[in-house]
This record gives sequence, C-alpha cells and structure tokens, in this order.
Amino acid sequence: MDVTRQGSRTPSNIGPGAIPVVGFVGSSGSGKTTLIERILPLLRAERCQVGVLKHAHKGFQIDRPGKDSYRALEAGAVQVLVASNRRWALIGEDTDDQAEPALGRLLGRFSPRTVDLVLAEGFSHESIPKIEVFRPSYGRPPRCWPHDPDVIAVASDAAVETVPPVVALDLNRPEAVAALVLTHLFPRSGGDQKAGK
Repeated sequence: MDVTRQGSRTPSNIGPGAIPVVGFVGSSGSGKTTLIERILPLLRAERCQVGVLKHAHKGFQIDRPGKDSYRALEAGAVQVLVASNRRWALIGEDTDDQAEPALGRLLGRFSPRTVDLVLAEGFSHESIPKIEVFRPSYGRPPRCWPHDPDVIAVASDAAVETVPPVVALDLNRPEAVAALVLTHLFPRSGGDQKAGK
C-alpha cells in the first residue's frame, strides 16, 4: 500500500520508518476495547489497514495444553506459526524476564507492507500519542491525563475540560475519534493516508 507517512509522529524510542502508532489508555472497564472496535470499520472505510496491539497481563495463555503448537513451545520452540487457508497466528515466548514488553520490539512484528497504522491498547508508560478513555461516572481517575504530555485527546461520555493541544472527544462519536487518529498520524495528507488522494 502506498502510504504517506512522512508527517506521522513516530515516537523516538521506536525508530524511523516504524509504523505509526496511537495508544488507547484508561482505567480497566473504561471502554478502550469497545472504542477500538468501533473505530476499526471507520478506518477501514478510509482504506487504512490497521493493526491492533493489546497489552495483556503477565502469563496470559493463547494456546491450550495438548495442542500441537503448545507442545512445540513446551518442547523448546522459540516461535510457532499456526496457519490455515484464511488465518494465521505467530506464538512466541520471550526468554528475558522483563517487567514490561518493549513496545518497539512488538511493533516490529507487524509488517509495514500490510499495516498502515497500529492502535495500541494499554502501554500507558510508553512515549506515544495517546487517547485517554475516561468515564467519570465509574469513579476512577484518568490513567494518564492530564499529567502525561503524550495525551492528544480525552474521549469521554461526559463533558471534560481539556487544555490545548489536548482535544476533548465524545466517546459516543467514534467517527470523531477515527478522524483525530487519521489527522494526527497523517497530517500532511489531511487524514487521507493514500498518497495522491
């Protein structure tokens, strides 16, 4: 895909030429996954190929004991690729016992020839553009906003006051969130990621 990425804001800790990324952060249960789910078809309608990176708790299991792929990992394989005619999954184990997975390393697993941008759920500690998903009625404080300078917007189901350049977005208007993602990551093309559009 011919994508205009020259104007994208790629975090310095990820490196030049990396796939543009925006993080969705917020308290557990705030609706991060639901918001991502709602903007994916909107981004897709703009001909944007989107990857999603989900932060999981330590020790999550994608494979099941007894399955061939599980057995191969248990026997010492570093990676196992499971594939069918329509879907594939790469399962791997990190041998170093790091506190958190390195975002740059994880983003490197996406193919720049296939993915135009990545929506990362979680990764609140990373220096990437972030959208805070905040529901004041839940009684929990925001996870990153207002103290994190990487927060570009707050998507909320209630009126919130932000200070520019942070933008307040209606959580129930996913089209506004999708538009912000596109214009923030592809500013030279006015949100259109296809060159020549």
